[in-house]
Amino acid sequence: VQLQASGGGLVQTGGSLRLSCAASGRTFSIYTTGWFRQAPGKEREFVAVIGWSGDTRNADSAKGRFTISRDNAKNTVYLQMNSLKPEDTAVYYCAARRGAMASISPDDYDYWGQGTLVTVSS
Repeated sequence: VQLQASGGGLVQTGGSLRLSCAASGRTFSIYTTGWFRQAPGKEREFVAVIGWSGDTRNADSAKGRFTISRDNAKNTVYLQMNSLKPEDTAVYYCAARRGAMASISPDDYDYWGQGTLVTVSS
């Protein structure tokens, strides 16, 4: 599976962005897909995950603001980000793993996209 993340950019505090993670391969629907982010000088951290069955889980920092969804017909997973804050500034990565476990650990993911930069200005 190859992943292509897109949709990042510069936005003001309180604004919104929608990230996309497009996957190659016909069996993407059976992959659990997660979004992670990494700010300068910090470790990569979990943001949200969606299982192949559609179950989702968000990091506490994303609850109420971010929504993860998937369109299996388009082999794409989305991350809708609303009410953005300067602390959301990071490179956002999508990742995929086979199986149903909606892991929040980046070590459990086998495939990674190249990352897309989100910058939130104050």
